[in-house]
Amino acid sequence: MRMHLKPEATGTGLTSQRVRDRLVERLRANGIADERVLNAIRTVPRHLFVDEVLGTRAYEDTALPIGHGQTISQPWVVARMTEALLQAGPKKVLEVGTGSGYQAAVLAALGLEVHTVERIGELLRIARKRFRQLGITVRSKHDDGRAGWPENGPFDAIIVTAAAPALVDALKAQLVPGGVLVAPVGPSAGQSLLQLRHEFDGRFEEQVLAPVVFVPLLSGTVD
Repeated sequence: MRMHLKPEATGTGLTSQRVRDRLVERLRANGIADERVLNAIRTVPRHLFVDEVLGTRAYEDTALPIGHGQTISQPWVVARMTEALLQAGPKKVLEVGTGSGYQAAVLAALGLEVHTVERIGELLRIARKRFRQLGITVRSKHDDGRAGWPENGPFDAIIVTAAAPALVDALKAQLVPGGVLVAPVGPSAGQSLLQLRHEFDGRFEEQVLAPVVFVPLLSGTVD
């Protein structure tokens, strides 16, 4: 998948390719091994997905605020979730929680067909502008992410970027046999990043990947 970046998207100074390369090396040193994922992180200009005043921090390995009580996830978490998702060999992916649009852009950079749902209308409008700026195709919907996107399913993989107390049954039902769901699960303290594999015999096999901290997965929509 090729991104058609405008000149300002390539970055200068503290958002340059050299700074992105240093982030990739930190991720590699911290256990991210899939070169496809590392190349996507290197390619996608994270500084375009944060407020301009935070641009100089865009390539730190940390979460950053994006307004509305939401954050853009730490790059290591984005990379780890993407690695886990790729184990299913997916083509068609559902993301629950578009947020800034960064995770969706990373998935699109991997050549995946990305469907993303966001409950906060203003965040989705901004994310759509970023997708257009980068020349990428992401199918998006303003809706309650807990319901998934059944009319566009089923999906080879599902990634959830907000934490629920338990895995959401409506999302599990939209996962094909052999597919993988990656989601943070648990209360505000003590969440775990889980990989759920839908076995061909109908069972779901669960694996804990890492301790994490995400904003809560809420119901309803906000304009």
